[in-house]
Amino acid sequence: MKVFICVVLIAVVAVNGQSYPKKPAPAYPSPSYPSYPKPSYPSYPKPSYPSYPKPSYPPADYAKPAYPTYPQTYDAPMPYNFEWAVKDDYSNNNYNHQETGDDKGYVTGSYSVDLPDGRKQTVEYKADDYTGYVADVKYEGEAQFSESKPAPYKPAAAYPEYKQPAYPTYPAPSSYPKPTYPKPSYPKPAYKSEYPAPTYPSYPPPTYPSYPPRYPTRY
Repeated sequence: MKVFICVVLIAVVAVNGQSYPKKPAPAYPSPSYPSYPKPSYPSYPKPSYPSYPKPSYPPADYAKPAYPTYPQTYDAPMPYNFEWAVKDDYSNNNYNHQETGDDKGYVTGSYSVDLPDGRKQTVEYKADDYTGYVADVKYEGEAQFSESKPAPYKPAAAYPEYKQPAYPTYPAPSSYPKPTYPKPSYPKPAYKSEYPAPTYPSYPPPTYPSYPPRYPTRY
């Protein structure tokens, strides 16, 4: 067994150590393509376009509108003072308003109104070009809300009873007499011809023999 393994190893070493001649690479001829002459195209002259002068339009025949100019004037504030009030017991409206302004644009005022919940609202305010509008709101009294009660039920009004109207009656169409028309009568046309009227022969009606039915005999 050892001798066989040694022989195999020697054969493998001999095969690996053996060198084969290298084959040269194949040489292929380079392809050659036929050469064709370059086509020649006709040359055309560059087109020339006529030049036209720039059109000139006459000026408009109407005058430019003139708008009036107004000087910018700023009037100084004018002092004022007003006050009014409304009190109506029937509609429960009670409100008033008063305001005062000086010649520098400083405005102060106040107004009050009775609210539906029983309170009185009073607003005191002041305003100018620097601080804007500043208001102070106050309320007097306590809000009270009355309990809402639905309105009593009222039945609908009694409507009169509807009576169907009486319509006239007409007889049925079969009770009308059937119209009669006279039978129309047409005159027989008379034709003038050089040939006499054709005559057709008359044949008796055909007669057919009667045969009794025949049935197959059963065995």
